[in-house]
Amino acid sequence: MNAFRTTLAAASLGLASIATGAAADDKATVQTFYDLLSNPGSEAQVTAFLSATSENWESVGDYSGENDGREGFVGQMGFFSQLIPDLDWSVQAMHQDGDFVIVRSRATGTPTGPFFGVDGQGRSFDILTIDIHELDDGVIVRTYHVEDWASALQQLSGQ
Repeated sequence: MNAFRTTLAAASLGLASIATGAAADDKATVQTFYDLLSNPGSEAQVTAFLSATSENWESVGDYSGENDGREGFVGQMGFFSQLIPDLDWSVQAMHQDGDFVIVRSRATGTPTGPFFGVDGQGRSFDILTIDIHELDDGVIVRTYHVEDWASALQQLSGQ
């Protein structure tokens, strides 16, 4: 009976170790998303993002049903690299539950021109963002996201 308990305990520890390793790999995969956001003009980061996401990856930011795909998102990041050269998207907390990784992050930057119609005249923004990344077989298939752009616009307008 002791041998059975010892074998069962060892198997349980082994499975926990495998699960922890998979979670670490998923978190590393998700981190590539934020590496791109903080370095939107980097070809290396674009390549890493494309490797970390499925061909049919969707960026879901509202209920319009018009979700961005990878190419549209990469294009938007290229635009952001020109408009906000100091963009930093810093992960503050990352939690995994099964195939979902939830991230609370902080986005900061100083637009060099009008941003969503607001000329910040050299002002910066500092906002909270929340993302839920859905993974399948180790790649991100969908990202749900909410950014506090209303606060960014208030900060840029000096209010």
